[in-house]
Amino acid sequence: MNAPKAKKKIKKLTIHGDTRQDPYYWLNDRENRDVIEYLKAENKYTDEAFNAPTKELQTALYDEMVARIPQKEEDVPYFCNGYFYYNRFEEGGEYPLFCRKKTPEAAEEVMLDGNILAKPFAFFEITNWEVSPDNRYIAYAADTVSRQQYTIFIKNLETREMLSEKIVNTSGDLAWANDSQTVFYAVLDDTLRAADIFKHRLEDEQNNDTLIYKEDDATFEVNVAKSKSQKYIFISSESTLSTEYRFLNADTPEDKWQVFHPREKNLEYHLTHQSDRFLIRTNYKAGNFRLMATTPEQTGKTFWQPLTKNKEDVFLDDFEEFATFTCLQERKNGLVYFRVLPLHNEDKGSIIPFQETDYYAYFDDNFDYNSSFLRYSFTSLKTPGAIIDYDINTGKKTIRKREKVIGDYNPEEYITERKYVPSRTGENIPVSLIYKKGLQLNGKSPLLLYGYGSYGINVESVFRSWRISLLDRGFSFAVAHIRGGQELGRKWYEDGKLLKKKNTFNDFIDVSLYLISKQYTTAEGLFAMGGSAGGLLMGVIANEAPKLYKGIIADVPFVDVVTTMLDETIPLTTGEYDEWGNPNDEIYYRYMLSYSPYDNVKKQDYPAMLITTGLHDSQVQYWEPAKWTAKLRDMKTNDNPLYLWVEMDFGHGGASGRFEHLKEIAMEYAFLLTQAGKQK
Repeated sequence: MNAPKAKKKIKKLTIHGDTRQDPYYWLNDRENRDVIEYLKAENKYTDEAFNAPTKELQTALYDEMVARIPQKEEDVPYFCNGYFYYNRFEEGGEYPLFCRKKTPEAAEEVMLDGNILAKPFAFFEITNWEVSPDNRYIAYAADTVSRQQYTIFIKNLETREMLSEKIVNTSGDLAWANDSQTVFYAVLDDTLRAADIFKHRLEDEQNNDTLIYKEDDATFEVNVAKSKSQKYIFISSESTLSTEYRFLNADTPEDKWQVFHPREKNLEYHLTHQSDRFLIRTNYKAGNFRLMATTPEQTGKTFWQPLTKNKEDVFLDDFEEFATFTCLQERKNGLVYFRVLPLHNEDKGSIIPFQETDYYAYFDDNFDYNSSFLRYSFTSLKTPGAIIDYDINTGKKTIRKREKVIGDYNPEEYITERKYVPSRTGENIPVSLIYKKGLQLNGKSPLLLYGYGSYGINVESVFRSWRISLLDRGFSFAVAHIRGGQELGRKWYEDGKLLKKKNTFNDFIDVSLYLISKQYTTAEGLFAMGGSAGGLLMGVIANEAPKLYKGIIADVPFVDVVTTMLDETIPLTTGEYDEWGNPNDEIYYRYMLSYSPYDNVKKQDYPAMLITTGLHDSQVQYWEPAKWTAKLRDMKTNDNPLYLWVEMDFGHGGASGRFEHLKEIAMEYAFLLTQAGKQK
């Protein structure tokens, strides 16, 4: 079958005295029947040229991935406000049951059955749910389109009846006041930015919800949340580089909200409540963030008192507050550790150590404010995740659950490594690696290199059972912790954004060259993969270093950078000027144009490529990968395969079911394996 060839309709885009010609701009109009027909034609081509010949392999991959996952599974219960809460899966169930018990021995109460709720929909996701303080009601936010527009529903847990409430077009954030009658929630604007906070009273049939706060600055988003202590409700307005909080006593939802500290450019802070004070994680006079505290009566930054110091080599990632202690999640050399601080005796802190050379640890369900246990999860590329309770009084660790892998998986049969690769600018880039014992590192085996490198988001060394299907077929897997993430502190992020964005791409290429030089693989065996902003990374390396890679997978890729960032009607655009730059300013326009994958497609050979998107994607609109595919198909000078797969029912995150998303992974792995010459 011949590949689809999109029609060309030249659209001239002029700014700063520069004119770009976009032949595929017409694909932006999803209401145009020709657009949908083109997307269907791309899917038909991918089906016939790739999916049909690899059907057996994809089926085998999917079946073995599913076979490793227990059909019946139950979370470790956590205690909160008189109940033990947990989710569980029934055999064959794609979605969880949300459950609770009064005591561990009591009868189970199923609050929500995701399988029943999801039945009418191709996509279904509950992003957030909160039980009222009197334990009578559950409010939950559900998306049935995959566009991250959530509808809030409320159910009476005593009568099992749904209330009349149906609050549409929300971000999913919500918080109960302590009267158990008042709910605060965030509403989206036309660009899907969380812009307004409303107050709702239960069973208000007149729908007279009150606007509490409106965020007029299009570069800020709002959310609402309640402190773990249950004493305060917070509204936060956040942009990339600035934060502003408002707070309200949860006992008095009719009172006036107070500003904690007014927004300032380059001042970020995260606020919560503990005992007689507020805790603040902030970059105020602390590039790598520190923990500070102040009283509810004196909230301006001049009153903030330091509990920890800023450290050049340690980044304060996160913290959990309890009634008698605080736990910090800190990061040094890219690796996480925990530090426990007793209440009002923060100088007496102690470290919770970890043993592996490459791993990830993170806070788990810690909703019980009065607990003397910290619950966290530990995992690595080869170690299935374990949920651990740490007794802060005795230092004892209790493993409450370890991720079960059905079959004969043994982590000791795999080797993990952590390397620090010199970049062209002198910095050392952390790289996490895993491969099966016995694999000869002689340059002959294939390797999949994953990268992201944006928004200060870290790509962590976590176990994924489906990855075994690659490793057992002779692949190595590596993660490049490139600049634009925050693995090595705030500077690592700042050196991979705005006018330093090219460091992100160069770091990935430098890691690729290193892996080849050390004979982990060769250019004929090296594959690259990234999604969203990581898809932008894939687009750049495809243009700049195509001979380094045998194949590239770009999931929901952000590749039409300049056009998107010039269109303020598109979701997320205005809020991201501090990340990418505002192309209305010529210096940013020229810089972004110099790397934008779509604008820099050229007549040259390209690696084999698999590109995915979702018709309902609200974060990277479907037309970016569609236009990019069309241009690549028109410009590339070799016969390497180029496939576009459009999920017509889904958005940015793909399928919502527990097993359904494995079909997407099986498809991607089949692409890697066939390109590597492994047909089984």
